[in-house]
Amino acid sequence: MTGLNETNQFHNQEQKQLKTININADLGEGTGNDAALMPMLASCSIACGGHYGDEETMRTAVRLAKKYGVKIGAHPSFPDLENFGRERLTITKAALQKTVYEQIMRLVAICNEEEVELHHVKPHGALYNYAAIDAPTADAIVEAILETKLRPKLYAQHDSILYHKANNLLPIVPEAFIDRGYTPDLKLKPRSEAGALITSPEMAWAQLKGFIFDKKVSTDDGFKSIIAQTFCLHSDHKNAVEILAFIKERLTNQNCSIG
Repeated sequence: MTGLNETNQFHNQEQKQLKTININADLGEGTGNDAALMPMLASCSIACGGHYGDEETMRTAVRLAKKYGVKIGAHPSFPDLENFGRERLTITKAALQKTVYEQIMRLVAICNEEEVELHHVKPHGALYNYAAIDAPTADAIVEAILETKLRPKLYAQHDSILYHKANNLLPIVPEAFIDRGYTPDLKLKPRSEAGALITSPEMAWAQLKGFIFDKKVSTDDGFKSIIAQTFCLHSDHKNAVEILAFIKERLTNQNCSIG
Protein backbone atom coordinates (compact mmCIF):
# COMPACT_ATOMS: atom_id res chain seq x y z
CA MET A 1 0.00 0.00 0.00
CA THR A 2 2.88 2.35 0.72
CA GLY A 3 4.14 2.09 -2.87
CA LEU A 4 0.63 2.73 -4.20
CA ASN A 5 0.22 5.78 -1.97
CA GLU A 6 3.56 7.16 -3.13
CA THR A 7 2.53 6.65 -6.78
CA ASN A 8 -0.78 8.43 -6.20
CA GLN A 9 1.01 11.30 -4.47
CA PHE A 10 3.40 11.62 -7.42
CA HIS A 11 0.53 11.74 -9.92
CA ASN A 12 -1.35 14.24 -7.77
CA GLN A 13 1.71 16.49 -7.60
CA GLU A 14 2.25 16.21 -11.36
CA GLN A 15 -1.40 17.03 -12.02
CA LYS A 16 -1.23 20.01 -9.67
CA GLN A 17 1.84 21.37 -11.48
CA LEU A 18 0.09 21.12 -14.84
CA LYS A 19 -2.85 23.13 -13.50
CA THR A 20 -0.76 26.17 -12.58
CA ILE A 21 0.48 28.31 -15.45
CA ASN A 22 3.21 30.97 -15.12
CA ILE A 23 2.15 33.90 -17.28
CA ASN A 24 4.40 36.95 -17.14
CA ALA A 25 4.28 40.44 -18.61
CA ASP A 26 6.80 43.24 -19.12
CA LEU A 27 5.58 46.13 -16.96
CA GLY A 28 6.64 49.56 -15.74
CA GLU A 29 6.88 50.70 -19.36
CA GLY A 30 4.36 53.54 -19.32
CA THR A 31 1.60 51.68 -21.15
CA GLY A 32 -1.12 52.44 -18.61
CA ASN A 33 -2.05 48.73 -18.49
CA ASP A 34 -0.12 47.70 -15.37
CA ALA A 35 -2.99 48.02 -12.88
CA ALA A 36 -5.34 45.96 -15.05
CA LEU A 37 -2.79 43.26 -15.94
CA MET A 38 -1.06 42.75 -12.59
CA PRO A 39 -3.90 40.90 -10.78
CA MET A 40 -3.93 38.30 -13.60
CA LEU A 41 -0.17 37.58 -13.64
CA ALA A 42 2.13 35.10 -11.94
CA SER A 43 5.27 37.16 -12.54
CA CYS A 44 6.30 40.47 -14.08
CA SER A 45 9.48 41.97 -15.50
CA ILE A 46 9.92 45.64 -14.61
CA ALA A 47 11.75 48.11 -16.84
CA CYS A 48 14.72 49.45 -14.88
CA GLY A 49 16.01 52.43 -16.84
CA GLY A 50 17.64 51.00 -19.96
CA HIS A 51 14.72 51.31 -22.37
CA TYR A 52 12.23 52.92 -19.99
CA GLY A 53 11.73 53.67 -16.33
CA ASP A 54 12.92 55.65 -13.36
CA GLU A 55 12.68 55.28 -9.60
CA GLU A 56 9.03 56.35 -9.55
CA THR A 57 7.85 53.93 -12.25
CA MET A 58 9.85 51.07 -10.75
CA ARG A 59 8.54 51.68 -7.24
CA THR A 60 4.95 51.93 -8.48
CA ALA A 61 5.27 48.63 -10.33
CA VAL A 62 6.99 46.91 -7.40
CA ARG A 63 4.28 48.03 -4.98
CA LEU A 64 1.56 46.87 -7.37
CA ALA A 65 3.24 43.47 -7.74
CA LYS A 66 3.60 43.21 -3.95
CA LYS A 67 -0.09 43.99 -3.53
CA TYR A 68 -1.12 41.07 -5.73
CA GLY A 69 1.62 38.63 -4.79
CA VAL A 70 3.19 38.71 -8.26
CA LYS A 71 6.83 37.65 -8.53
CA ILE A 72 9.13 40.51 -9.52
CA GLY A 73 11.83 40.47 -12.17
CA ALA A 74 14.30 42.99 -13.57
CA HIS A 75 13.93 43.84 -17.26
CA PRO A 76 17.29 45.30 -18.37
CA SER A 77 18.00 46.31 -21.95
CA PHE A 78 20.48 48.01 -24.18
CA PRO A 79 20.80 51.58 -22.81
CA ASP A 80 18.52 53.04 -25.47
CA LEU A 81 15.63 55.17 -24.26
CA GLU A 82 15.21 56.73 -27.70
CA ASN A 83 14.35 53.44 -29.42
CA PHE A 84 12.74 51.71 -26.44
CA GLY A 85 15.51 49.12 -26.47
CA ARG A 86 14.35 47.64 -29.76
CA GLU A 87 17.49 48.43 -31.76
CA ARG A 88 20.75 46.53 -31.32
CA LEU A 89 23.49 48.86 -30.10
CA THR A 90 27.18 48.59 -30.85
CA ILE A 91 28.62 48.39 -27.36
CA THR A 92 31.59 46.66 -25.76
CA LYS A 93 31.03 43.58 -23.65
CA ALA A 94 32.38 45.40 -20.57
CA ALA A 95 30.06 48.36 -21.10
CA LEU A 96 27.08 46.09 -21.62
CA GLN A 97 27.84 44.10 -18.49
CA LYS A 98 28.14 47.35 -16.52
CA THR A 99 24.80 48.77 -17.68
CA VAL A 100 22.92 45.49 -17.17
CA TYR A 101 24.35 45.18 -13.66
CA GLU A 102 23.44 48.79 -12.84
CA GLN A 103 19.91 48.40 -14.18
CA ILE A 104 19.31 45.27 -12.12
CA MET A 105 20.69 46.88 -8.98
CA ARG A 106 18.44 49.92 -9.38
CA LEU A 107 15.46 47.62 -9.11
CA VAL A 108 17.06 45.54 -6.34
CA ALA A 109 17.49 48.68 -4.22
CA ILE A 110 13.76 49.42 -4.53
CA CYS A 111 12.84 45.79 -3.85
CA ASN A 112 14.92 45.90 -0.67
CA GLU A 113 13.18 49.09 0.46
CA GLU A 114 9.77 47.55 -0.26
CA GLU A 115 10.79 44.27 1.44
CA VAL A 116 10.26 42.03 -1.56
CA GLU A 117 12.66 39.70 -3.35
CA LEU A 118 13.95 39.83 -6.89
CA HIS A 119 12.65 36.62 -8.44
CA HIS A 120 14.15 36.74 -11.94
CA VAL A 121 15.94 38.68 -14.65
CA LYS A 122 14.66 38.89 -18.21
CA PRO A 123 16.46 40.89 -20.92
CA HIS A 124 14.31 43.21 -23.00
CA GLY A 125 13.78 43.62 -26.71
CA ALA A 126 16.86 43.67 -28.90
CA LEU A 127 19.05 42.57 -25.99
CA TYR A 128 16.91 39.46 -25.47
CA ASN A 129 16.98 38.59 -29.15
CA TYR A 130 20.68 39.24 -29.68
CA ALA A 131 21.74 37.37 -26.55
CA ALA A 132 19.95 34.36 -27.99
CA ILE A 133 22.43 34.21 -30.90
CA ASP A 134 25.57 36.08 -29.77
CA ALA A 135 27.97 34.62 -27.20
CA PRO A 136 29.65 37.84 -25.92
CA THR A 137 26.24 39.46 -25.38
CA ALA A 138 25.02 36.39 -23.51
CA ASP A 139 28.21 36.32 -21.43
CA ALA A 140 27.77 39.99 -20.48
CA ILE A 141 24.25 39.34 -19.20
CA VAL A 142 25.19 36.22 -17.22
CA GLU A 143 28.25 37.90 -15.70
CA ALA A 144 26.20 40.97 -14.76
CA ILE A 145 23.67 38.80 -12.94
CA LEU A 146 26.41 36.88 -11.14
CA GLU A 147 28.00 40.18 -10.14
CA THR A 148 24.89 41.06 -8.14
CA LYS A 149 25.76 38.18 -5.74
CA LEU A 150 22.10 37.21 -5.90
CA ARG A 151 20.69 34.11 -7.53
CA PRO A 152 17.59 35.16 -9.45
CA LYS A 153 16.11 32.95 -12.10
CA LEU A 154 16.83 33.82 -15.72
CA TYR A 155 13.95 33.95 -18.20
CA ALA A 156 15.37 32.99 -21.59
CA GLN A 157 14.51 31.15 -24.78
CA HIS A 158 15.18 27.43 -24.50
CA ASP A 159 18.25 26.19 -26.37
CA SER A 160 19.43 29.74 -27.12
CA ILE A 161 23.04 30.80 -26.62
CA LEU A 162 21.99 32.73 -23.51
CA TYR A 163 20.29 29.60 -22.17
CA HIS A 164 23.44 27.52 -22.65
CA LYS A 165 25.76 30.21 -21.25
CA ALA A 166 23.67 30.42 -18.08
CA ASN A 167 23.33 26.67 -17.70
CA ASN A 168 24.90 25.43 -14.41
CA LEU A 169 25.45 29.05 -13.34
CA LEU A 170 21.89 30.30 -12.86
CA PRO A 171 18.46 28.71 -12.49
CA ILE A 172 16.82 29.07 -15.91
CA VAL A 173 13.13 29.28 -16.79
CA PRO A 174 12.57 28.72 -20.53
CA GLU A 175 10.15 31.24 -21.99
CA ALA A 176 7.74 31.47 -24.91
CA PHE A 177 5.64 34.39 -26.16
CA ILE A 178 1.88 34.32 -26.30
CA ASP A 179 1.54 37.38 -28.53
CA ARG A 180 4.42 36.98 -30.99
CA GLY A 181 4.74 34.98 -34.18
CA TYR A 182 7.59 32.48 -34.57
CA THR A 183 9.86 31.63 -37.48
CA PRO A 184 10.48 27.94 -38.33
CA ASP A 185 13.79 28.07 -36.40
CA LEU A 186 11.86 29.26 -33.31
CA LYS A 187 13.03 32.86 -33.38
CA LEU A 188 10.56 35.69 -32.97
CA LYS A 189 9.38 37.17 -36.24
CA PRO A 190 10.70 40.72 -36.75
CA ARG A 191 8.04 43.24 -35.81
CA SER A 192 8.10 44.59 -39.38
CA GLU A 193 6.88 41.25 -40.79
CA ALA A 194 3.29 40.14 -41.22
CA GLY A 195 2.18 37.88 -38.40
CA ALA A 196 4.82 39.16 -35.98
CA LEU A 197 2.22 40.46 -33.53
CA ILE A 198 -0.76 38.48 -32.29
CA THR A 199 -3.54 40.86 -31.24
CA SER A 200 -6.54 38.51 -31.36
CA PRO A 201 -7.53 36.97 -28.01
CA GLU A 202 -8.60 33.77 -29.78
CA MET A 203 -5.27 33.44 -31.63
CA ALA A 204 -3.28 34.22 -28.49
CA TRP A 205 -5.19 31.54 -26.60
CA ALA A 206 -4.61 29.04 -29.41
CA GLN A 207 -0.87 29.74 -29.25
CA LEU A 208 -0.73 29.38 -25.46
CA LYS A 209 -2.79 26.20 -25.58
CA GLY A 210 -0.28 24.78 -28.05
CA PHE A 211 2.59 25.67 -25.73
CA ILE A 212 0.96 24.12 -22.68
CA PHE A 213 -0.76 20.98 -23.95
CA ASP A 214 1.11 20.06 -27.14
CA LYS A 215 4.51 21.70 -26.56
CA LYS A 216 4.33 23.01 -30.13
CA VAL A 217 3.98 26.35 -31.91
CA SER A 218 2.63 27.15 -35.35
CA THR A 219 5.13 28.60 -37.86
CA ASP A 220 5.10 29.29 -41.60
CA ASP A 221 6.65 25.83 -41.98
CA GLY A 222 4.15 23.94 -39.85
CA PHE A 223 4.17 23.10 -36.16
CA LYS A 224 7.51 22.99 -34.32
CA SER A 225 8.32 21.59 -30.89
CA ILE A 226 8.97 24.19 -28.21
CA ILE A 227 9.91 23.99 -24.53
CA ALA A 228 8.72 26.67 -22.12
CA GLN A 229 7.72 27.05 -18.49
CA THR A 230 6.73 30.72 -18.48
CA PHE A 231 4.66 32.50 -21.08
CA CYS A 232 4.94 36.21 -21.86
CA LEU A 233 2.32 38.76 -22.86
CA HIS A 234 3.63 42.23 -23.76
CA SER A 235 1.83 44.98 -21.87
CA ASP A 236 2.24 47.43 -24.75
CA HIS A 237 0.52 45.23 -27.32
CA LYS A 238 -2.92 46.10 -28.60
CA ASN A 239 -5.66 44.38 -26.60
CA ALA A 240 -3.21 43.13 -23.95
CA VAL A 241 -5.75 43.38 -21.13
CA GLU A 242 -8.51 41.83 -23.24
CA ILE A 243 -6.20 39.00 -24.33
CA LEU A 244 -5.14 38.13 -20.79
CA ALA A 245 -8.72 38.23 -19.46
CA PHE A 246 -9.80 35.93 -22.30
CA ILE A 247 -6.91 33.55 -21.58
CA LYS A 248 -7.67 33.51 -17.87
CA GLU A 249 -11.27 32.51 -18.59
CA ARG A 250 -10.22 29.76 -21.00
CA LEU A 251 -7.65 28.40 -18.52
CA THR A 252 -10.37 28.21 -15.88
CA ASN A 253 -12.47 26.16 -18.29
CA GLN A 254 -9.48 23.83 -18.69
CA ASN A 255 -9.20 23.47 -14.90
CA CYS A 256 -5.99 25.54 -14.94
CA SER A 257 -5.05 28.75 -13.19
CA ILE A 258 -2.40 31.46 -13.44
CA GLY A 259 -0.02 31.37 -10.51
